Parts: sequence; C-alpha cells; structure tokens
Amino acid sequence: MGSPQEELATGERSTRNRVARSILDHGPSTVTELAGRLGLTPAAVRRHLDALVADDVVEAREQRVYGTRTRGRPAKVFALTDCGRDAFDQSYDKLAADALRWIAEREGGADAVAAFARARIAAQAGAYRKAIESVSPDERTEALAKALSVDGYAATARSAPVGEQLCQHHCPVAHVAEQFPQLCEAETEIFAELLGTHVQRLATIAHGDGVCTTFIPKISKTSDNASASTAGRNPA
Repeated sequence: MGSPQEELATGERSTRNRVARSILDHGPSTVTELAGRLGLTPAAVRRHLDALVADDVVEAREQRVYGTRTRGRPAKVFALTDCGRDAFDQSYDKLAADALRWIAEREGGADAVAAFARARIAAQAGAYRKAIESVSPDERTEALAKALSVDGYAATARSAPVGEQLCQHHCPVAHVAEQFPQLCEAETEIFAELLGTHVQRLATIAHGDGVCTTFIPKISKTSDNASASTAGRNPA
C-alpha cells in the first residue's frame, strides 16, 4: 500500500487529468465552467490549471467571440496545447502525413489528396447519415454532433444567430490537416451534403483555433430537402 504522500500525488494527477479531459471534451473553458462541470472549487481548478500550464498541457488565452463583442475585457479561457492534445492521441500522424505526401508526389498532386480526403470522409459518413435521417430536421445538427463524438471528435451543437454552430472540440487528424487542408475541406463538404444546406467553416483546430467551428444556417421549409452543392470555408 502506498504512503499517504503517494496517494495524495495519485489523486492530484487523477483530478488534473479530469481537468484536461474536460477541456478536450468541451473546448476552451473558463475556471468557472470547469469548476461547475467537475464539482470543484474555482481555487482548486486554478491550482490544477497552474500545474497544467507549467507542464505545457494547457495555455491561457482570451475567449474567442463570434458576432458582436460585449463591453469589458474578454474572459480568460484555458485550451489544450498541441502537447496536451498529443497526450490524448495515440495516432500515427507522421505515417499518415508521409502517405499523403507520397500520394501527392506519385498520383497527381493536390487533386489526388483531395480525392483521397473525400473518399475517406465518405466512408465514415454512412453512420452520420443514418443518425441524421432518424431525427426531425431541427435535430439534425445535434444528431451529427453525437455521431461525430462516437468517432472521437468530442462534438457539440449550439444555437447561433440565424442558425446553429457545430463545434468539434477535438480532431484526431489535426496535425496532418495542418499540412493537408483537403481533409478539412472534404469534411465541410460532407457536412453540407448531409445537412442539406450550405455550411461555413469558421475556425479549425488545424489552423490554430481551439475548436473546429462550422456555421449551419437555419434551413427554410422550401430548401429543407434540397442538397447543397458547395460548402463555404473561411477558417478564422
């Protein structure tokens, strides 16, 4: 049996991991948000955040505001660093990047990579399509978020002016997408196809944002069954 000091250290690490995991699942978060989700005091959260910042697992940044900014200083939020994301990822980023680079060099450049990206997301899209088709039109974004979460994207849906935002708080291929944006572009295209409307990518983890954010406009009754042919992309 470990000593009281060892047990205390183990408990501290466990709680610290919970703090980091909560940021992974919910995106950049304030101290108050973390305290509420984890049932901790703000002081305890700050202590764990200080340790995570010192270990380069999380970093403090100003809260990103979409739309009209309110008065006062933006709230400080804590987001995972690349190092912090790597702690949750057991991926083969270098192998994937090397494979895509080989495809680009041997099989037709950027167009070949784009074709691969579309084929990859299309193979995943079957489960997403099934989830969307099982709910009413106003529940589609939420259904897509849940289906994406099953694949490790920690996605949520939230209301936005004249539409909704689909937020992916984690991206298993973020490091590869930094080098090959075709992966993000293909994903945006499939979202438009699945939801039956033009969508706009506002931010991506691959471009250094804390969350991949896609805006989905409110679908009118006349266009509800129409399929979108293009997807907007404007990473912040």
